[in-house]
Amino acid sequence: MGANAQTSVPLYVAAEVLTAADMNISAGTGVPVFATTVTRDAAFGGAGEKVLAEGQLAYIEASNVVQYYDGAAWATLGPAASGALTLISATTIGTTVASVTVSGAFSATYDAYKVVVTGGVASGNIQMQFLLGASITTYYNSLIYAPFATGTPAGIGNNNQASWDYVGYGTTDSLAFNADILDPFATKYTKLVNAAYEAVNEAGVANGVHKTATSYTSFIIRPSSGTFTGGTICVYGYAKS
Repeated sequence: MGANAQTSVPLYVAAEVLTAADMNISAGTGVPVFATTVTRDAAFGGAGEKVLAEGQLAYIEASNVVQYYDGAAWATLGPAASGALTLISATTIGTTVASVTVSGAFSATYDAYKVVVTGGVASGNIQMQFLLGASITTYYNSLIYAPFATGTPAGIGNNNQASWDYVGYGTTDSLAFNADILDPFATKYTKLVNAAYEAVNEAGVANGVHKTATSYTSFIIRPSSGTFTGGTICVYGYAKS
């Protein structure tokens, strides 16, 4: 976190003694500064903290944007341009992990998101699986791919499975995932669009739908078998205007 970043927005009570440290929290910047949207959300409504209300401003270091609360959700003032991608979070993958959960990824601020995994390795040649929240049902998706040697197209379909499958790939050389997630926070079906799939001897693209009308804020990426080590999961939001 930067020098101005804070983890709470304090609320003082009558007759409370204010120290220099107390005053410096708000004196250091006119707008509270947070490392991510996760620390922003945790800073309001707790013990000794201000209740979040319409008109509240916040600066997010991870995406370099100023946001305001409109009474129902956070919205971005700038500098994101029309159609631009805003970094929401970057999660570092640990060592020999069987799954990675990314919390606070989705909110009312955006309707569409891009999730990208780079760096790191897998324990073997594996397919990646993607889950929304804790849901382990009603995932439908298909993969259209072609072997490098023949170029002959083929397909794989998943009907009402426990995850979206064949949506990324990992080897002992690298991890690769790149897909758009549409309407995960809305109370409607969530869609996975243009998930790039590349295996050792073939490549293709996967699309799918999660047929449960539920709002999600988090997701899980995991290998079909084995583990991940290293790499980063980046979540971006597509600016609405």
